Order: sequence, then C-alpha cells, then structure tokens
Amino acid sequence: MSTTQVLKERKEELLKKLTYEITKSGKVIYYRGYKKVLKGELPPEAVMGSSDLHAILVFLISFFLGNKLDLEKYIIGTGELGFFTGETSYRLLDIAVFEQEKLKLSGKYTKIPPKLVIEIDTKADLEDYGLVEAYAYEKTQELLDSGVEKVVWIFTKPKKVLIAEKGKKWIVQDVEEDIPLIEGVVLNLKELAKKSEILKRRFN
Repeated sequence: MSTTQVLKERKEELLKKLTYEITKSGKVIYYRGYKKVLKGELPPEAVMGSSDLHAILVFLISFFLGNKLDLEKYIIGTGELGFFTGETSYRLLDIAVFEQEKLKLSGKYTKIPPKLVIEIDTKADLEDYGLVEAYAYEKTQELLDSGVEKVVWIFTKPKKVLIAEKGKKWIVQDVEEDIPLIEGVVLNLKELAKKSEILKRRFN
C-alpha cells in the first residue's frame, strides 16, 4: 500500500471519529475544531470533550430533574446520548427524559424518542451554518419530526432559551425566565445557579 493510500485511510478513520452527527438529509456534522485535529495541531479528545460550564450545567439540571420527576415513570439519560432520527442519521443529546415503559435498553444508540430533550450550546462545527441558531433550529425540527415531544435549548453566551414543542409555536426567551419542562416541572437557571458560586457569576 502506498504512503498516499495509508494517509488517506488514516484521514478517513479520523474523520469518522470526529463525526458529531449525521442529519436526515445525509449531511455530516463534525466536532468544532476538527480541522485542527486533521492538521495535527490538536488531539481528537481536545475537541470531543465537554467544557467545564457544559458539564456542570448538565449535572445540575439532571440532578434537578431527578429530584422533581417520578423516577418510577421517567428515566434521565445524559452524556451525549445517541438518538437515531432515521436509519443512518443520528443526533447527540445532552439531557433526554424518557418514559420508562417505552424505553428498551440496547447498549447502542437509542431509536426511542425521548419525551423531553435539553440541549446546552453545542460542540458542532458551524462552518456550514454561520449562526448557532441555524444549526439549533435545524436539529430541533429534526428531533420533533422524529417523535421528541419537547426540545429546550439553553444558549449560555447570548443568555437565551429556545422552547420548542410539537404542534405549538416556538418560544425564545431570556435565560432568567422560568422554563417549563415536563409534568409541571419549571426550571429557573438563576435559582439553579445559586447552588454554585461559579454559575452565579454567569446567570446573575
């Protein structure tokens, strides 16, 4: 095998590893910063890992939900759970709430649509989208079309929240406002931030 062929195969393997999502239309979305990995400037883990803010918010919101929901009825999935939106398309979910009676564990990406999805910013490369909102709106619509009942996006930098529910008008609001989630559970990020000195400086 020639050196060129070896390098080509290595690049293909690396691109496969750096694939973040594949849309229903077949578009491949890579992790933000993937080009630096291809150039050898960063290891793959440097772009695939979560930021400290993202990780802390996922934990606190999941913990909040776990204390509010009936865990005999619901189960909460975190950690970029893979959800098939089609035969070969999939999206990664930060926080997903499932009805236990509908969920069947396979040890792979799930095909069961969550009742609620909560997304916090994104690690996707947005070169083809320009604005994070364009990517978020596309992903949100795909999730709703695939059976998810409600999607909540938290954008920490502009401090905005998108609430999208199947069959209803989408809402964009300030991050300080109450966020209705599920079963009458309402999240207020400003109140949640009081549990963390670090987050207080972000949402106050």
